[in-house]
Amino acid sequence: MVKLFFVVFARNGKYVTEKIRELEELDIPYVIVSGERVDHPKVIYRLPKGKYDAVNFSGSLIPQDVDIIAFNDVDARLSDFRPMLSHFRDTRVAIVFAPELVRAGPQYNFFRLLNPLRRFLPLAGTGELMMIRQEVLRKVLPLNACKAEDTYLMFKALELGYKVVFCEDCPTETERTKTGIEEENYKRRTVAGIYQALSFTKPPPLIRFLYALLPFTAALLILMGRKGHHLYKGILLGFLDYARGDRSGAWKAA
Repeated sequence: MVKLFFVVFARNGKYVTEKIRELEELDIPYVIVSGERVDHPKVIYRLPKGKYDAVNFSGSLIPQDVDIIAFNDVDARLSDFRPMLSHFRDTRVAIVFAPELVRAGPQYNFFRLLNPLRRFLPLAGTGELMMIRQEVLRKVLPLNACKAEDTYLMFKALELGYKVVFCEDCPTETERTKTGIEEENYKRRTVAGIYQALSFTKPPPLIRFLYALLPFTAALLILMGRKGHHLYKGILLGFLDYARGDRSGAWKAA
């Protein structure tokens, strides 16, 4: 039987109580790495330095006899994630990640564009819910400072010759940006992080080629109107941040 262990990341104490209740009702072993002190034996405080640092820190908290680690954001509500585990029957599979289920906001239409692409090519990961073999995680850690640690893990697994699976059967409900400006900043952070991840890894050439074109092809998003304008601006600013030397592991608003 596969041994599963959840590592939950929390920037602060918000949603921690709800996540504890959720995981204990599911009877899943877990630890929560929190940027705010919470009085609970399974909540471990870590000074916030960026999620990549929390991933590195979590390596010391994961039991050695665990087969699969599930990285989960504290505000991402779990649905039936068991189908994700079935993909690990293939020993070549290192990572299985779930799509983000966003019911409203600027990212609703964005994922309608991205998810069909991810069925065939793992262009970007998701931190809401990602499962990884422990033996692969140990090969990858420690991560360098990066604002897109989920995609970094995914690209590194591909570089090592493993498979990555996008599990559409297990959408993970979360709340994302609500305004165009919030979405612009979100895209700026994640895109800069993806280019950081590309600098640390060697994913398949097609992925590298598509990201080389992204600053130009993203202009098509303007056809979506105001929402598309914010998406495009965020992507372009993220690329420019990286090109200008941004190598930080955490987002700092201008």
